[in-house]
Amino acid sequence: MKILSLNCGSSSVKYSLFDWEKKLPLASGVVERVGIDGSFIAHEAPGRDKATIERPCPSHKEAIKLVIDTLIDGKHGVIPNLKGIAAVGHRVVHGGEKFVKSVIVDDKVVETFRELSSLAPLHNPPNIMGIEAARELMPTVPHMAIMDTAWHQTMPETSYMYALPRAWYEKYGIRRYGFHGTSFLYNAKRAAVLLRKDPFKANLVICHIGNGASINAVRNGVSYDTSMGFTPLEGLVMGTRAGDHDPAIPLYVMARESLNPGEMDAILNKKSGKLGITGQYSDARDVEIAAENGDKRAQLALDMEANRIKKYIGAYAAAVGGVDAVVFTAGVGEMGPITRAAALGGLEFMGIKLDAARNDVSKTRNAETEISAKDSRVKVFVIPTDEERVFVEDVVGLMNGTYDVHTRFEYTFQHKDYRNKLRDDAFVKQCAKKPGLLDIAVAPPKGIKAAA
Repeated sequence: MKILSLNCGSSSVKYSLFDWEKKLPLASGVVERVGIDGSFIAHEAPGRDKATIERPCPSHKEAIKLVIDTLIDGKHGVIPNLKGIAAVGHRVVHGGEKFVKSVIVDDKVVETFRELSSLAPLHNPPNIMGIEAARELMPTVPHMAIMDTAWHQTMPETSYMYALPRAWYEKYGIRRYGFHGTSFLYNAKRAAVLLRKDPFKANLVICHIGNGASINAVRNGVSYDTSMGFTPLEGLVMGTRAGDHDPAIPLYVMARESLNPGEMDAILNKKSGKLGITGQYSDARDVEIAAENGDKRAQLALDMEANRIKKYIGAYAAAVGGVDAVVFTAGVGEMGPITRAAALGGLEFMGIKLDAARNDVSKTRNAETEISAKDSRVKVFVIPTDEERVFVEDVVGLMNGTYDVHTRFEYTFQHKDYRNKLRDDAFVKQCAKKPGLLDIAVAPPKGIKAAA
């Protein structure tokens, strides 16, 4: 049984194909510049060279058709025809309060997503376009939707309500929803395994740090609070998003510069964050290089980002009554020792003590590492996220009729003997070049010492 996962953005379509019987990914990639001149697909399959194919994609339908054609292509493909695809899982950013778990897509579900588009105008419309295009191209295949917001439906009212007129919540659904749910679900289950604890007895602070970033307070294995709110704009300092700020500021500037709501929304989402602070850099790697070269604004951006993460870690540790572990994940979380060190510096009084040497070495997307000091009361883990695995297991569960909310559904990755073969193989090769990684891996693959 082969599962296709699709993540449709406004001008891109990310995809992966997974073989459930063999428990292996077969291919992955992205179609870029959808609806823009110069669209192309970047396609990868294990053991093969990366392929780039240019083809006009004026809409998501052509982009998904390009994905399908590439998957069954005689040269680059990994399956002979579409009969090899048993189901399709679609990422949907915003499920509002309508969905507490993944669902099988039908016309009514699509219409509900359309009704929720006002809550996520940048994300849900392309998600819907992708679903409709894929259903048209693969009408006999079941389609499922996996919501970013579903994981956070366990939050109490004290976490998700705003101190705003109650009528706004009742009329417009204004409340905290939270995002990055599939990443947080995966990391919460994996952290419990590393702690050797029942997943519903673990208290965690999970830091999903990338160009988009949020933090999740996990109490007894479920989401208790999260930094993103009604939209993905709230919370941390991000690549181009402002995160937390005085809400009077946009009103003040709008009045003085005669900006309309759409123009201000674009500024807060696309021209703020690290880009706003530095004036030219949004990517964490570029900001770090600039800071190393003496750019004071770049250094300020890094310091502000770390300070905001630190404040959330402290607040969320207090909110859940103490934590067993702090987890870093996603692009910067997995590969950014500078950000991790700055964010955790000074938290020794909370029992969070970083091992500087282990932190410096931990730059891998192929293994789970522990970077806390031996005498740290709170563990600090770096866990490479795997949202696609959540997609696949939700889809398989829905097909088999065994799926339910995560408190009543077991994922394979929440078991102590779970392995990701491709990551294990890549880690063995990585350790041959960087053997220090082996010392910080929580559970390295068997036989790696001989291989490295």
